[in-house]
Amino acid sequence: MNNIQHKYIAVSYELFAQADGESHLVERTTEGKPFDFLTGFGVTLEDFEKAVEGLQKDENFDFTLTPEQGYGEYIQERVFDLDKEIFSIDGKFDSKNIREGSIIPLQNEEGQRFMAQVLEIGDSKVKVDLNHPLAGKSLNFKGTVIENREATEEEVNMLIKHLSGGCGGCGGCGGNGCENGSCGEGCEKDNCGEGCNQGSCHCKQ
Repeated sequence: MNNIQHKYIAVSYELFAQADGESHLVERTTEGKPFDFLTGFGVTLEDFEKAVEGLQKDENFDFTLTPEQGYGEYIQERVFDLDKEIFSIDGKFDSKNIREGSIIPLQNEEGQRFMAQVLEIGDSKVKVDLNHPLAGKSLNFKGTVIENREATEEEVNMLIKHLSGGCGGCGGCGGNGCENGSCGEGCEKDNCGEGCNQGSCHCKQ
């Protein structure tokens, strides 16, 4: 039986990725379409959850997560050249879905699934990157708490059912600007902030 006291939290924010002295906006949610989630289920970044859990409704925040607290350092060894024929359907390259910048699902021989970003398409190879698009970057969140209250039993049970059903789920990433499954594995389409692209949603991958 689940005896943990979970909270329902909704926030609006702007997320800025910072690296090499530069900062750019990668995601934005609004009060009308906030990022909402239940605490204690590991459905969002642990340190993001810790930073907002103790804040009150209408309280503003501005904090930065290190790459280690976010999606880890960028690892060059996670970039691969794959045979182009892997992405063929009925003998023809799937140019509709396999495009530079697109996020695609991959599976290894052991059946493990990965999300990868297409970096380059050559004559015989496709270069893909298994690093999260925000790997190696600090994450600066600026926003406001829209709601922070104890989660209802119904909300908790619904999320447990959702997760056990294999949906992975983000617990609600707010907004609806995510395109082509770009939130990364575990996030549902239409569950990212309106600025989300190329897997930049900060849901736990």
